[in-house]
Order: sequence, then C-alpha cells, then structure tokens
Amino acid sequence: METEVVTADLPAGFDELRAEALAEGFRQIERLATDWEAHRTRFDRAGEVLLAVRVDGMLAGIGGLTVEPVVPNALRMRRFYVRPAFRGGGVGRQLVMALLAHVRPGQLITANAAPTSVPFWESIGFEPDQRDGHTHILDRGRA
Repeated sequence: METEVVTADLPAGFDELRAEALAEGFRQIERLATDWEAHRTRFDRAGEVLLAVRVDGMLAGIGGLTVEPVVPNALRMRRFYVRPAFRGGGVGRQLVMALLAHVRPGQLITANAAPTSVPFWESIGFEPDQRDGHTHILDRGRA
C-alpha cells in the first residue's frame, strides 16, 4: 500500500472510485469532486490534507482532513471512502493513521460516520459524540 498527498489534481483512478461510491449511495466523493473543481475545498489551509491510498497501483481509497467549522481547535475527517474491493484489508486504517500523522498533539478530530462504518471509527479510538454536525470525536491528547 502506498499513500500519496493529493495537491494539484485529483488522483488517477478517481473517476472509477467516484462511480463506485455513487453506486453505493455515498455522495461524499461526488461532493469532493464538485468542491475540488470549483476550488471551494482544496485541503490547503493550515492543518488540512487530502490523501489517496493505492494498492498495486490502483486507487483504493481517499480521505482528508479539513478545519472543523464548528468545534474550536479541531479538524474534521472528510470525504473518506474506501472502495468495496479493498475493505477489510487495512486500507481504511492505513489511510486514517496517515491522516492522523498530520495532526498535532492535543488537537480534536471529528468524523461523521455512516451507520455501517461506526465500528471502524470506534476501533480507531473515535468516541460517539452526537453534536455540532458530527457523530464521533477523537481527542489526540488522549490517543
């Protein structure tokens, strides 16, 4: 598995990933594409990052951190998606750990977990926190 920072262009293989997400009913990747193309969200503010994970050269997943708009001194996991063929093999966990490596100690990270992904987020240490538009929070001061 290889993790790469996404900067100028969305990664090769993004259109296939986008189609799979839509077929599953997940709209966050469509939103990522729309916001990226409109230059609304480019993961380029302090603390923000967008990462892609490849397995044998194929785009397996994508996810990012943005400044949390509601919780002070926090970042939010955004546009997180792992293709179905790569789930259960550690791709999501590697992506989260690579994203968390960009977070400074003591910072809070929020996530809005889909019901089917709650066990995944909680296995990483995110705790249920149903407020301010998110479902889970991770305190890097305690992680």
